[in-house]
Amino acid sequence: MSTNRDTSVPWSTALLTAVAAVSWSFLAMSATAALALHLLGADAAGSLGPMSAAAVVLSVNGRVVPSGNAGILGLEGARAEAAVDIAPLGVGLVGALLLAWIFLRSLRSAGTAPAELAARAGAVLLVFLAMLAAFGWAGNDTVTIDGSALPLGDLGDMPDIGLPDEIAGLLPDDLGDGLAGLGGAEVTVAFRCDMGATLAGGALWAAGVLLLALLVSRRVPLPRGWEAAHRTVRPAAAAVCSVLLLAVAAGWAAACWAAAGDDHPARIFGSALLCGPNGVWLGLSLGLFVPWRGLATGELARVLPDPLDRLLTGSGSERPVGVLRLAELDGRVWWLVAAAAAAMLCAGVLTAVRTPPGGSRAAFALRCGTCLGVATAVALPPAGVLADVDAAANVSVLGFEAFGTRLGLHASAAAGLLLGALWGAAAGAAGALLTAARNGFADAVHAITRSRSRARATVPRA
Repeated sequence: MSTNRDTSVPWSTALLTAVAAVSWSFLAMSATAALALHLLGADAAGSLGPMSAAAVVLSVNGRVVPSGNAGILGLEGARAEAAVDIAPLGVGLVGALLLAWIFLRSLRSAGTAPAELAARAGAVLLVFLAMLAAFGWAGNDTVTIDGSALPLGDLGDMPDIGLPDEIAGLLPDDLGDGLAGLGGAEVTVAFRCDMGATLAGGALWAAGVLLLALLVSRRVPLPRGWEAAHRTVRPAAAAVCSVLLLAVAAGWAAACWAAAGDDHPARIFGSALLCGPNGVWLGLSLGLFVPWRGLATGELARVLPDPLDRLLTGSGSERPVGVLRLAELDGRVWWLVAAAAAAMLCAGVLTAVRTPPGGSRAAFALRCGTCLGVATAVALPPAGVLADVDAAANVSVLGFEAFGTRLGLHASAAAGLLLGALWGAAAGAAGALLTAARNGFADAVHAITRSRSRARATVPRA
């Protein structure tokens, strides 16, 4: 399925389409981020606009650098530190879907001569980077966190820590009062966008979205010479993307169900909007036996679902995370494996349905298994990397840590590549065999029905 129309490039149309696609994409991401942060109550600590802009920057593979300090009753030497490396995939997914949809609609009506395709994609990238630079400039602000909300306890009643006399003599006389008032400290955290890293990461993100959209869409004609990709790559790529999106939809539905019976439904809705796909793709990869490593200390451990929090809390160092270890704590974890296997089988059936038939049943199963195996092997490691989490925060006074928390979850890309190939090959072959069996059964029923109709037509009337 290819075409090669007039090679002239309509630059004005390409630019207008790019502006529309990028504008709607950033508008949707901004609205999603603002709503999610408002539901989480983040606007109580600072301005919602810059925080939403920073969330959008993070969602498109940008980089936000936080820094901070703490004021504790005028005590000198208080410092707050933070680090954030997490992509709010709920925000990015909304923007990616709109960007891809508008871009593909322009290609349906305009055709896809190589020169025009490159011009339209280049225009989208340029406008996208310009808009991202504006959001990076806007995503700089300072938020203030009330120290009474930090889990510091009553430091005024803490026991003697036994400092040496020569060190104690160097401390100010009001140090005890300052430490006792640590719970009333105001922690100021400033965040700014690293413009260079943000533009580089955003360019990769936008280019990946456009390329994936072109490979997944079955209605947009491909340039001349790409006919083989329409028969082999597109069915498997579309199947994998469909399953990933259906999994996210199921996760959002589960969040709605959980919010209905929770005392704080706004927090659940906000978390699902912001990072719902992160949790869903984490669960999907765990269900496919992809190994992870994780670490959780302090208050950030409370955001993890059970039994993941029980596995990681209190370890102090990274631990392996897998289905077998989680199932030892809660047997219901095996449902993740069942759900992941069902999702892969659906991908196999979708691949077989969309793949042009040909050859024997075994050859068709081999072709579908190979295509889906390659597609899953390519998709699973990036999905794990996107769902990675690395966040930390601490408040220290004169070098002594008064409050610290950290959360880290990282998937094994090599294992994801291998397991993705194995699961995809098995699911593609199984889907092809099921589709062939269904088609054979339907053909048999049709043949029986047709023979009976002919028999009735040949019976002489009395």
